[in-house]
Amino acid sequence: MTVDDAVIRALAVGPDSSRDERTIEITTLGRRSGIPRRNEIWLHRVDGRWYLTGMPVPRSWYANLRANPRFMVHLKHGVTADLPATAVPVDEQTRRRVITAVLDLQNRPDVAARVGRRQTFDVWFARSPLVEIVFDDEQLRAASSRGPNSSNLSNRSRRA
Repeated sequence: MTVDDAVIRALAVGPDSSRDERTIEITTLGRRSGIPRRNEIWLHRVDGRWYLTGMPVPRSWYANLRANPRFMVHLKHGVTADLPATAVPVDEQTRRRVITAVLDLQNRPDVAARVGRRQTFDVWFARSPLVEIVFDDEQLRAASSRGPNSSNLSNRSRRA
């Protein structure tokens, strides 16, 4: 598979990306049933790498990825693409950095109003699901490995 510029732009989410820009779907395999399960979720990009996380409650998508880390990312805003990937556990230092970045977003007034209350670091750090997305496509892995500055395509260039 060749990744085009539209896919790379769609994956270049950042703190100023809209809700729609960061919303993707993922398909996991049910941990007990083996049946494909599709969920809508926000994509996060921190320091040039992609992550999935969620509110600090048990999540079926996370249990499925722990049992079978292969899954499919479905882009649906600005470009339609199905991208095979692997979910990789993160270490404590990465978890701290990513949860901090996610909470910076979650606690912004425009987002917090939908959540209903301010989110706290300790609860998220202890209980939120979190995995790094490693895409199968070499071009996407290269885009990730270029580091933090590669993740910050401006919204202006993304909407051009």
